[in-house]
Amino acid sequence: MTPAPLSVDERISAALAPYADAVSGAIFYAVPVGGTEFPLIVGWLILAALVFTLAFRFIQLRGFGHAIAVVRGRYSNPAMAGEVTPFQALTTAVSGTVGLGNIAGVAVAVGLGGAGATFWMIVAGLLGMASKFTEVTLGVKYRNVDPVTGAVSGGPMRYLSKGLAERGRPVLGRVLAVFFAVCCVGGALGGGNMFQANQSFQQVVGVTGGADSPLAGRGWVFGLVLAALVGMVILGGIRSIARVTEAVVPFMAFTYVGAGLVVLGLHADQLLWAAEQIVQGAFSAEGVAGGVLGAMIQGFKRAAFSNEAGVGSAAIAHSAVQTDQPVSQGYAALLEPFIDTVVICTVTALAIIVTGHVDAGGLTPVAGDARGVALTSAAFASAVWWFPYVLALAVVLFAFSTMVTWSYYGLQAWAYLLGDNVVTGLVFKLLFLACVVAGSCMGLGPVIDFSDAMIFAMALANVVGLYFLMPVVRDELRRYEAGLASGAIRPRSGVDRR
Repeated sequence: MTPAPLSVDERISAALAPYADAVSGAIFYAVPVGGTEFPLIVGWLILAALVFTLAFRFIQLRGFGHAIAVVRGRYSNPAMAGEVTPFQALTTAVSGTVGLGNIAGVAVAVGLGGAGATFWMIVAGLLGMASKFTEVTLGVKYRNVDPVTGAVSGGPMRYLSKGLAERGRPVLGRVLAVFFAVCCVGGALGGGNMFQANQSFQQVVGVTGGADSPLAGRGWVFGLVLAALVGMVILGGIRSIARVTEAVVPFMAFTYVGAGLVVLGLHADQLLWAAEQIVQGAFSAEGVAGGVLGAMIQGFKRAAFSNEAGVGSAAIAHSAVQTDQPVSQGYAALLEPFIDTVVICTVTALAIIVTGHVDAGGLTPVAGDARGVALTSAAFASAVWWFPYVLALAVVLFAFSTMVTWSYYGLQAWAYLLGDNVVTGLVFKLLFLACVVAGSCMGLGPVIDFSDAMIFAMALANVVGLYFLMPVVRDELRRYEAGLASGAIRPRSGVDRR
């Protein structure tokens, strides 16, 4: 019997699989630690976060209040160079990190690492705040501002090349910048685009009838609609993207977190028990593979993969902010891992725990066969029957906001490599929109694996540069704190420029 011919996406997957597997295997190379696999890239990011936390004297704790003041616009001025407000820069960067990982990824982490993974996830999120501070400060300091149009281009590409050149390592800086930019383009088209489109389509099909859904088998229709919506935003540039994320991010965050708080409220009598399970699991983790290390690794992995602290992506968004003080925007960036990991991821984990689907030992019989996003959906739906519809809305909004933000990240990297002009920019945007449609109607598993590896390969170049440029950030911070103390830098009274 003649086998059925392979579909287009099956042929593409088969051709790319060997290369994608090789790259993904290298980037996510893991070593056995205490009975569980530990990806070295996670260690790379967590170590950097710890170094920056110590180097800048726990800036995430002592600067938290000031960060809120900066985001409120107390230290910005529309007359300053830049294209977006601090609040818009924050929501743009948050939209690039908040996504399916906050929903499905957390469920995987607590399923494998037990309730204790939640504790280590929060610890890693708090540490990651220092990494964001470091990279965003550098992103604003070394950005390029067009003297005629006022358009801004920034991010690791700029501070790696310009910053390391200042410190006598121009060749290293150029190599790291090009490596980062290439990886950023790959990550933007795949993980920041096709994966998001694919998962949002699957979720919509699920809540509209599954195999009987009118959209079943018609991913291209969903993709065209989504591409049209994305196109209306990204063709307008960073100002348009910022205006959309400024509205969408708070709405989607409040919608999802609000549903989570409803679940926690309905299980208020289980909150103390959940806290006990988290602490017990974090330091004993009986029944979890790898014990304490297993819980720690799963928590660290989820935090690192969720908030992207150290990857360098957020520095691209924040570079466009209206300010002449790089450190002020570094303070604002502190809030990103807090919102993404400490708030949204923790709400997901707590909802799964209080509903009895996970305890200190991992998955319970209540969880059944549910895993990933299905586990989160089951946990929420056990308390709120209509939650699958909220989840579908959250996934689509998370995916949409992630796509529009990563389009900007990819465009900036593309412009660095091929030149910043109208033609190259339009080519990238059209390519990006084509990938939205492709992602909605094709499997492309190896492509997604490859692009995920590209996103975290960005951290290899970025963190090396951050280590070399730490003295620059220290000098900027010292100057900024002196300005605050002397009154040379003071808040604009009564201003709230969100």
